[in-house]
Amino acid sequence: MPLLFSYGTLQKESVQLATFGRTLTGWPDELAYAARTQVPIEDPQRRAALGMTHYVNVLFTGHRADRVPGMVLELTDAELAAADEYERSAEYVRVAATLA
Repeated sequence: MPLLFSYGTLQKESVQLATFGRTLTGWPDELAYAARTQVPIEDPQRRAALGMTHYVNVLFTGHRADRVPGMVLELTDAELAAADEYERSAEYVRVAATLA
């Protein structure tokens, strides 16, 4: 079963139910060598629809002390594809990363 680290909205039960039709199994972990950052939402209609001006994102710093908390989620292959589609609207891209 694929594993996906989420530091954002995919941790929320309501988002999981809407996206996958079920609550996912997972456990807390941290993204190593990374810090939270923000990316401006350029599209004014999207900003208005989301009620936000920035997406939360991470920046890989290479610093051992930097960590971003989140959850490791267990998904099926189909759910992983659904997660990618969910994140596409925010222009997120899944990458391999080292967890604590």
